[in-house]
Amino acid sequence: MNLIFCGTPQFAVPSLEKLVAENFSIQLVMTNPDEPRGRGHKVQPSPVKETALKHALPLYQPAKVKTGEAREYLSHYRVDVIVIVAYGHIVPQWMIDLPPLGCINLHASILPKYRGAAPIAWAIIRGEKETGVTTMKIDAGMDTGDVLLERREPIRADDTTETLSERLSIIGADLMVETLHRLEQGEITPRPQDHHQATFAPRLQKDDGLIDWSLPALDLERRVRGLIPWPGAYTLFRGKRLHVWRAEVAQAPGAAAVAPGTISAEVGRLSAACGDGKQLVLHDVQLEGRKRLSARDFINGARALTGEILGF
Repeated sequence: MNLIFCGTPQFAVPSLEKLVAENFSIQLVMTNPDEPRGRGHKVQPSPVKETALKHALPLYQPAKVKTGEAREYLSHYRVDVIVIVAYGHIVPQWMIDLPPLGCINLHASILPKYRGAAPIAWAIIRGEKETGVTTMKIDAGMDTGDVLLERREPIRADDTTETLSERLSIIGADLMVETLHRLEQGEITPRPQDHHQATFAPRLQKDDGLIDWSLPALDLERRVRGLIPWPGAYTLFRGKRLHVWRAEVAQAPGAAAVAPGTISAEVGRLSAACGDGKQLVLHDVQLEGRKRLSARDFINGARALTGEILGF
């Protein structure tokens, strides 16, 4: 089967690697242009570009795909299918119509739940016990195309978006290969989504990380995990941003009638009161401009914490 592969972040890499290993004929790899990343904002290639270069695959890096130039460029390719995994662009209709088997997308949820750009993070934040991956035929809508195959995966109690993404990317790579093989053999009947059951997972914004201490402790614990690696959950401590990288809900009840965000620091244990009266234990934190610390080291460095209120 001849195909074009479109993808950009690390989540797409296992799919590309699997397609190479299964000897699919990859005519072209499309990925985002190189851009500043990481500390120092050095211009770097995307993980998919690095993988394509490793396998000497042809590359195309348009800044936009809804252009006459991109259309003209792709019109010279005769492929059976276009595979899209976390590419980061809305695919135009002319591109959907280009290959006879259509554009096949790997989405990181069980559709129609969690349509959108951040399905893994929101599934964790909203307390889902299970998620998964879906292959679907792209149509003109946002993740509204007919479903081809799906695989379910439990969300573990300690999963972050980072750890769950890694598992789903591997499960998804296998599912994509199975989808292409069975699609080629005519063994899959596309299934329309039940749009009435759709939920949405909008792209994360930096402000999503701001902790509202009036919320229940369990909600905040999920938010901490769901926002790793980006943007991270954070609050204010003495006017400076304090990231919370690891936390859990305290088993013992908190002190009654304590304002949300009120700190308790005892014997290396740092916790904060939440809106439901429970305590969120903060294990790893990072004050703005400083390195990440354990609660014990943070308490020893900051001193006089008990009774102070986070968020100011």
